Amino acid sequence: MALKCGIVGIANIGKTTLFNCISNTKGQTSNFAYTSNKSNIGQITVPDKRLYEIDAIVKSAKIVPVTVEIVDIPGLTKGASQGEGVGNKFLADIQQTDAIIHVLRCFDDENLAHVEGSVNPVRDREIVDLELQIRDLDLVDRKIARMEKLVKTGDKDAKKNIDVLTKVKNHLENFLSVRTLELDEKELKVIEDMYLLTAKPVIYVCNVDAASAKSGNKYVDELKASLKDEHAEVLVIAGALEAEIAELESMDDRKEFLEDAGLSEPGVNKLVRSAYDILNLMSFFTAGPKEVRAWTIKKGMTAPQAAGVIHSDLERGFIRAEVIKYKDFMALKSEHACRDAGKLFIEGKTYVVEDGDILNIRFNV
Repeated sequence: MALKCGIVGIANIGKTTLFNCISNTKGQTSNFAYTSNKSNIGQITVPDKRLYEIDAIVKSAKIVPVTVEIVDIPGLTKGASQGEGVGNKFLADIQQTDAIIHVLRCFDDENLAHVEGSVNPVRDREIVDLELQIRDLDLVDRKIARMEKLVKTGDKDAKKNIDVLTKVKNHLENFLSVRTLELDEKELKVIEDMYLLTAKPVIYVCNVDAASAKSGNKYVDELKASLKDEHAEVLVIAGALEAEIAELESMDDRKEFLEDAGLSEPGVNKLVRSAYDILNLMSFFTAGPKEVRAWTIKKGMTAPQAAGVIHSDLERGFIRAEVIKYKDFMALKSEHACRDAGKLFIEGKTYVVEDGDILNIRFNV
């Protein structure tokens, strides 16, 4: 199951710096607004120490962690949805993502001009939200027009769809994002094909200076206060500091650098965990002599559905799953020992996979 996140924010707030320190590809950074004319696309390797602990026992030929695709679009500005700044076309790059990482500048730097003239993350969030809302409103209006044509042909569902779309339109016209609108499953089905930007879950990242990396600052406090009714995830990451750490080759040097800054782990770890959480995702593992591998699934997926993430044939021909709990494998040190101790479980089609399960799928096609 591929996971894809999009980074948004206004110009000159450190989006690409953050992208560079968490991604395996590098984007161009500059002190000047709108110098980028394309989105940066990269991948994040999902940190999961369990994968390496399993491999220490299995000693496979290779380790394959989960990766997250990340899209960093050029900085937005007022009127982006109407073609200002980088223009509307880059917003389309975010439509196919599962979640949005909204980066906000929460640091002062006289050498880095702010496009709005001052540092104010609350205002910056509202600017970007408005541009996303305007784009969504345009998509909703277009679909309403299509539904109105279908009503004239006697389509029974078209009128119901218009009612749902009108509900969404009114919400957007009140400068509110679709994710804050209560919709039931049937209503969500009406809008899912539009991939509305403001319907996507959001992680807000406060890009702070190194001194504020541990505890935040007044800008972070102001943003959190403005989001109190949204119950949103807010992370504090020092982008420039993280970029310096990412340049270090030695893991010991990275650890020492983090400790000096009062941090226990890189910001990318927190970011990936938050993305998993808001998207209701988790990992299971497969282990053998060829590879130890992590797989991403939605929480609540059954064993056949999890098998389908590996390959469609495994779901189609699913017979059973042999399941070992991660903690049991760590304690007993081998599949054979788990089997002898009654810790290898044979599960059928109704088994709901749990985070950290080590699966061996039996199938026949």
